[in-house]
Amino acid sequence: MPCFICETCGTQYAESSSSPSVPPARCVVCEDERQYVGWNGQAWTTHEALASRYRLRIEDDDGLLGIGLPGDFAIPQRALLLPTDAGNVLWECVSLVSDEAVAALRARGGIDLMAISHPHFYTSMVEWSEALGGVPILLHEADRAWVQRPSKHIRYWRGDELRLSGDVTLVRVGGHFDGSTGLHWKRGPRGATLLPGDALQVVSDRRHVAFMYSYPNYMPMKPSDVRRMQALLAGYDFDDVFGYTWKRNIIGGARAAVDASFARYLQAVAA
Repeated sequence: MPCFICETCGTQYAESSSSPSVPPARCVVCEDERQYVGWNGQAWTTHEALASRYRLRIEDDDGLLGIGLPGDFAIPQRALLLPTDAGNVLWECVSLVSDEAVAALRARGGIDLMAISHPHFYTSMVEWSEALGGVPILLHEADRAWVQRPSKHIRYWRGDELRLSGDVTLVRVGGHFDGSTGLHWKRGPRGATLLPGDALQVVSDRRHVAFMYSYPNYMPMKPSDVRRMQALLAGYDFDDVFGYTWKRNIIGGARAAVDASFARYLQAVAA
């Protein structure tokens, strides 16, 4: 039975036992005000159909192995392999799994766990976990309702911080989603590194980050959420920030860039 995938956001849904060949009537992720239904209406694909259309991009992104789909499908995020003291972490997820990508990860020691920042990037996380041997998927409990394909491999965590090792900590920064998660890694490719998903989105000048509740619909984040995020991240140092997609990174001076971005945003919304 197919697990249908939304063409607009890339979310994979669970199999339907009642109508296995019929896709869901709607995508609840796209109907949420942070996302949108495609301009030509709700459209669906399957993993097999996606594999016939696309080949995954597998290449270096500023010192980390990245895996992503071409930019004309859904949201153009890429997943990253993080070789940490907590094991090999696959950070974020994409809708397509391929033998080539799985082989590339296995050649680098495989994957010990997956962690995903927020529901827009859950995509085919269960498909990936199963292809990688049933590795655990770490998601924040606050976003449990957005999971469209439940699995025994999903592990929910609570609170504001989850320390995975001496070097790796998951941080519930919130704002974009209640459970929006960043990953702080003390020993990234060049030193301390923050991977914040969409909660702090690296902007086009790659000298600042943005704080948006909805990026496609241009809804700013609540100032109270930004202040909470600012306070939560105050205790973390980092040299680099890896954004949500290819080369959307701040390499060097990232702590100062994020601090300046907090100040700029809070000044703008107070004016």
